[in-house]
Amino acid sequence: MMSRLFFLCYSQYMIYSGKLLKAIKTSQRREPASGIMTAITHGFGRKGLIPLWAGEGHLPTPQFICDATAASLQRGETFYTWQKGIPELRQALADYHARLYDRPYSSKNFFVTGGGMQAMQTAMQMLIAKGDEVIVPTPAWPNYAGPLRMMEAKPLAVPLSFNDNHWTLDLDRLFAATGNSARAICINSPSNPVGWVASLDELQAILDFSRKTGIWIIADEVYSRFYHEGSHAPSFQQIYHHDDRLIFVNTFSKNWAMTGWRTGWIQAPAELGDVIENIIQYNTSGTAAFMQRGCIAALEHGEEFLRSQVASARANRDYVAECLSTIDNVQFETPRGAFYHFFKLEGMDDSTATALEIIDKANVGLAPGAAFGEAGEGFLRLCFLRDRSQLETAMERLVNWLQDAHL
Repeated sequence: MMSRLFFLCYSQYMIYSGKLLKAIKTSQRREPASGIMTAITHGFGRKGLIPLWAGEGHLPTPQFICDATAASLQRGETFYTWQKGIPELRQALADYHARLYDRPYSSKNFFVTGGGMQAMQTAMQMLIAKGDEVIVPTPAWPNYAGPLRMMEAKPLAVPLSFNDNHWTLDLDRLFAATGNSARAICINSPSNPVGWVASLDELQAILDFSRKTGIWIIADEVYSRFYHEGSHAPSFQQIYHHDDRLIFVNTFSKNWAMTGWRTGWIQAPAELGDVIENIIQYNTSGTAAFMQRGCIAALEHGEEFLRSQVASARANRDYVAECLSTIDNVQFETPRGAFYHFFKLEGMDDSTATALEIIDKANVGLAPGAAFGEAGEGFLRLCFLRDRSQLETAMERLVNWLQDAHL
């Protein structure tokens, strides 16, 4: 009797839930979960599992950043504040860029957001309308295409080529994809997940195309400091003019081990300031002042920590490359930027199923390549910004699994 009653109640619940789901926007209801989260949900909390699936390192936020935040809290900076960001942080961002790129910057061009993701969403909300097209070189972070589809816009993938263990972007193909209806091109360099880095000549060509056609560029340079051939990757920062149709999105997350802080920034022409402020106001009403004090400390005193992070990433990159090169059916390019190895596994036709199997059998968490678009299928992503001893254990497990795998 009880089981029959339970079944009836459960059936009614499912019917009611189905009606509720059908009542929301189709674009929201049909958007699938990130494939990265599929792997994380499958393995999260397993005893002894080594997580290399997400884009973050193992170190906590440095103490000097936490101290600045705590001091702000103690001073009572817990009230509403400037929607664009506190003036001191906007100036610190201008000063940081001036040091890095040896050119003048104004605080009027910087706006504080709730992480790099809100910076990206702000740019999209400002530029993209229903039905608009946005060009996205792929494999790409899924948080470009997903939000665009949920806005009922159209992400258009332009696959990078992977030949002879080398990733390249065909600019003619990129420009041809814009057609007559594309509103923006999203350029992520250094790239998540493949580690591709655009040359300054390539960036200049893209910028020249923007100036000729009026198409906007959304430049995701979150990994610009994780460049393994210099202090920073080639950047639009080196060549842009203040009236270019160019918007930068960035975050404090990667450089200074602040992923959980959810604080970032957008850099845009000052003329757009009022619009950006409105978007921030209506979305989040700004970022907590005490968190922004910690961000100032990161910009002003975090260079040594950042350099040590990049040095560790570079050493770990080379170690992982050495390990993967021992496996005959693995292909990869040693990444020039960011902190991921994106490697192809011959014979693998379902990267999600393979990632789940590696979790189950090797107790190592990787992200499936399919999470980064159709061009990523057949690949797996491994974040190597981890404690070296933990990474060595993970690679021993992974290499053993790869050697025994029957694909």
